[in-house]
Amino acid sequence: MPFAAETRVPAALTGRVRDAGRNSYRRLQTYLIVAVQAGLAAALSWVIAREVLGTPEPTFAPAAAVGVIAAALGNRTRRTVELIVGVIVGIAAGDLLILAIGTGPWQTGVIVFLAVTVAAVVRGAGALMTQAGGTAVLVATLTPTAPDLELPRTLNALVGGVVGLLVVLVLAPLNPLRTVRRVADSALDVFAREMTASAEALARGDARAAEAVLDRMRAAEPELDRLGEVVGAAEEVVRFSPVRWRRRRALKAYRRGVEHMDRAFRNSRALVRRIGSTLRDEEPVPADLPAAIEHYGEAVRLLHREFLEAREPVRARERVLTAVREAGEACRQDMGFSGTIVVSQLRTVANDLLRATGVPRDEARRMVRRAAAGY
Repeated sequence: MPFAAETRVPAALTGRVRDAGRNSYRRLQTYLIVAVQAGLAAALSWVIAREVLGTPEPTFAPAAAVGVIAAALGNRTRRTVELIVGVIVGIAAGDLLILAIGTGPWQTGVIVFLAVTVAAVVRGAGALMTQAGGTAVLVATLTPTAPDLELPRTLNALVGGVVGLLVVLVLAPLNPLRTVRRVADSALDVFAREMTASAEALARGDARAAEAVLDRMRAAEPELDRLGEVVGAAEEVVRFSPVRWRRRRALKAYRRGVEHMDRAFRNSRALVRRIGSTLRDEEPVPADLPAAIEHYGEAVRLLHREFLEAREPVRARERVLTAVREAGEACRQDMGFSGTIVVSQLRTVANDLLRATGVPRDEARRMVRRAAAGY
């Protein structure tokens, strides 16, 4: 027994290391384009600020360009405005205070404090306050060696912001569908796979397996969060980048579905939790109930496939309604308290998934009710 326990620990550790490596590789695939964009934007903005504007210290141009790209994947246009405003606030606060109190360690602390305070007063978000504080630090430390740069600093910030947008929207825009596919393949595959695993646990009467499914679903939640982030960034690209306009239809379907998919995933966790209760209480499990949950997982796979093919997700809708019908058949048989709640939860997630396919709210409810009644 001790030997078996010792062998299980390294095996579990190896599995965690393998999962961490796989997740790191997926993130690298997704965000490598961001590193390329940041490097290109920094180089271009430095050249423009130094060679075109003639600024002897073009520090703020590449800093602003990288900030535009690295601040967030989505909402870059809004964050660019925040970043440039933050730079201007930091420059203004730094230059005015340096004239009054000079430079030094305590002066730098005061300058940063007041710059961030001003940004907060104007209701700036985190990006604006961070940029204001960072810019104030640069002003306080660079001024003794490079004075009289108030106007060039502001121009450099504007150049960096514009170059950053130019790179991400025109020169090196991400491939929206490829990026979304990389994240969605992983996130939705986990979703569908865990639904299949929960159906198998229910069919076998394995409460521990159901608990393991629930643990894995909790751990997988960041995958769906990242999907929403990446879809938002991709949608911004196809909205503003001429070379990606033709992808708008496919991305529109994903944007419409991501919110409801996220809700379906969270509600599915409640479903799996109740499956565990059903099994621990040794309630009767009609064969139709595991089959219904398996069909629900298949519907997730079909929805992803039809989104990528830019087709109306008809097959996914049909599979969802099949799951609801089978759950309804199970409910009309001998079931316990937790089993009936499993059926109720499945109808809830079915409604979420129908909404993800583009069905209006009232129509989705009507379809679920009719399918549950056996029509």
